[in-house]
Amino acid sequence: MEIQLGTLLFQVVMFLILLALVSKFAMKPAMSVLQKRQEYIESQITAAEQANAEAKSLLEQQRAELKKVREEAQTILERAKKQADVEGQEIIAASQARAERMIEEAKLEINREKEKAIASVRDQVAGLSVLLASKIIEKEMSQAEQQDTIEQFMRQVGGQV
Repeated sequence: MEIQLGTLLFQVVMFLILLALVSKFAMKPAMSVLQKRQEYIESQITAAEQANAEAKSLLEQQRAELKKVREEAQTILERAKKQADVEGQEIIAASQARAERMIEEAKLEINREKEKAIASVRDQVAGLSVLLASKIIEKEMSQAEQQDTIEQFMRQVGGQV
């Protein structure tokens, strides 16, 4: 086997021409597609990282808002409890005042009725005393008869009162 210089030179030149043509027409478009694909993937990774950072930020904001809402709800519940306690105390105080007022009114009514009853008894006693005195005056009685009349009178008064 002999190496022929002309053939070798021709093959080297043809290889270089073919390499230049492949480089220009096949490699540049392929590299361009690969470069675009690489840029697209990098932009997608950057976008995903931004979306992840934004999601974390939103999550923190939501947690902070949730905490704030829970604190507000707790505050509202505490105010409602305090308001209920105050209203309960007011209702109890009003009820006690009303009960005391009713008791005082009942005592006054009892005293009025008692005074009426005492006045009525006095009137009856006075009437019966006058009746007894008139009976004693109408007839002269002995000491024993007077005592019997007084006891009878007392039984009548006791039965009427």
